[in-house]
Amino acid sequence: MSVFCDVPLSAPVAVFQLTQDFNNDPFPTKVNLGVGAYRTDDGQPWVLPVVKKVEKVIVHDDRLNHEYLPILGLPEFRAASSRLVLGDKSPAIMESRVGAVQCLGGTGALKIGAEFLRRYYNGNNNTKTPVYVSAPTWENHNAVFASAGFEDVRSYRYWDAAKRGLDMSGFLGDLESCPERSIFVLHACAHNPTGIDPTQEQWRQIARVMMRRQLFAFFDSAYQGFASGNLERDAWAVRHFVSAGFEVFCAQSFSKNFGLYNERVGNLTVVARDADSLRRLMSQMEKIARVTWSNPPSQGARVVALTLNSPQLFDEWKDNVKTMADRVLLMRAQLKAKLHALRTPGTWDHITQQIGMFSFTGLNPKQVEYLEKEKHVYLMASGRINMCGLTTKNIDYVAASIHEAVTVVQ
Repeated sequence: MSVFCDVPLSAPVAVFQLTQDFNNDPFPTKVNLGVGAYRTDDGQPWVLPVVKKVEKVIVHDDRLNHEYLPILGLPEFRAASSRLVLGDKSPAIMESRVGAVQCLGGTGALKIGAEFLRRYYNGNNNTKTPVYVSAPTWENHNAVFASAGFEDVRSYRYWDAAKRGLDMSGFLGDLESCPERSIFVLHACAHNPTGIDPTQEQWRQIARVMMRRQLFAFFDSAYQGFASGNLERDAWAVRHFVSAGFEVFCAQSFSKNFGLYNERVGNLTVVARDADSLRRLMSQMEKIARVTWSNPPSQGARVVALTLNSPQLFDEWKDNVKTMADRVLLMRAQLKAKLHALRTPGTWDHITQQIGMFSFTGLNPKQVEYLEKEKHVYLMASGRINMCGLTTKNIDYVAASIHEAVTVVQ
């Protein structure tokens, strides 16, 4: 008998199971709206032109080798990543209150931050501090904090299904009623899965309540530049919290905005109260990274660092990112227009009010099931779709399919 015979069988990860179901479907006009990555108008992955250029530079640089990086990662990558999210003229950077850890993607940055907070925030090895994630949120948020040892992962109100927008009053109510010093995971921009972000004035309200109630802000920034096409606009919330005097963590991912999905390029930017606190904090971050992956990989970090630290390459990258963002915005506008032209029941203005890769359509599970079984259009059971799955070739079919699903299935 196997020593593993009592191991429970885990359910598959939903988004990857969806892609497998799509791949196994022989239907010729099938559409995958569930994939969590950018696609071109031909439905293909896109290697950014600036990334191709930088990779060639790296290949031909005889000074480079495969020696271990420092435990905290490539210094020029970490510094450039923090400048990207905080701004070149950030007072926190100039006051030496900012540190960073190169991580394995945004997930790794969340994991390292969660491990540190469980050990040293609100008391040593404190598993009881409540961690709040939005309802709904990216599914990994709950799992990352639970696996780090937090025993009390809760939801705060975010999505208003009736108006298909932000439940601001519910959000503020949960901020007011939660225990002081709770941890809140905040989406910096392009909220996943809803695509609905607070306005700048709403962010100011959120920050004021969080400061008064001594709540900790842990930002997840997976879409800077990719959301609106503007790097500063997509980083506004993080920068506002720092300017308001918060100590914050910010998990950064370069999967989407650099197209470096399988390179697992991430960074955890840390803003502390003062330089001495930062020194203590980073000494412990180094120990956590050491027992997690020891040293991070270099290739993706070099690509990002070379790009961000060269004015010319940086401008090229911004153009590449805007190309992706503009295509997403175009697909949003066209899908809404086609649903309006079909007189599809319900309101669809939220499609263009949302931002980023994902849209929370408002379709219910039965309508989603109808789309998959009858129309071979694949999307998450929550009704979330990836706007990049839409193309000029399939958008008419998708719009007609959504219209049929909403009309036939209540």
